Amino acid sequence: MHPHTPEGTAGWILDRLKRQGPAGIPELAREAELSPESIRAHVRTLLERALVRDVGARQPGPGGRGRGRPERIYALTRRAERLFPRREAEFLKGLAAYLGKAGRGDLLGAYLRDFADDRTRAALERLEGLEGRARLDEAARILTEEGYMAEVDEGDDDGPPRLRLCHCPVRELVEVTREPCRAEIGFVRALVGGGDLARVEYIPDGGRACAYSLPGYAASGPAAASGPASESGPAPDSPAGEAP
Repeated sequence: MHPHTPEGTAGWILDRLKRQGPAGIPELAREAELSPESIRAHVRTLLERALVRDVGARQPGPGGRGRGRPERIYALTRRAERLFPRREAEFLKGLAAYLGKAGRGDLLGAYLRDFADDRTRAALERLEGLEGRARLDEAARILTEEGYMAEVDEGDDDGPPRLRLCHCPVRELVEVTREPCRAEIGFVRALVGGGDLARVEYIPDGGRACAYSLPGYAASGPAAASGPASESGPAPDSPAGEAP
């Protein structure tokens, strides 16, 4: 059983479905030597957590050739797959380093900008018609869904609000290139409605979050876009120059 899966019977069910594929309650109960009622309760919990999904029904017995009421069959979800060992981050980190050494870091930058553009279009549909704090709160929810654990702080001494991104979902990639940071800042700026982004904290520099003060953000709505972000810290050309 992988250490990131749930413990006990629920973890065993996930491990069994991963190793041997979809199964029904009776089959799982026989293999676990537990009652069908007990297995059904655990499967119900896994369904609620979106870790397993119902993929249909089949006749009981070997090969689905038995008699009786069809039984529901369950399989892992994409969310459950993330609980098992993965090496995408290591692979992407190595790929980014290779492109940099080969003098083709521009390819990674172009891809990340295109990727950010696609996400921006989808996000702006959700933000349409929202202004002021309502837009900022929804922007934080979108960023959290993207893995940034975003939150909005009111700021100090009646200052402008701050958008804090408490997690970097591509941290290993940022260790070898800041291209993700340069691409993501455009995404963040679009979500908050344009205007200045004054960076006041940066995770790669040892900060607890990538935090942005929003000096142009008015209570009635975000300021109009005004070009490049205004940032404290290193110049934009430096590795730490731009980051959400």
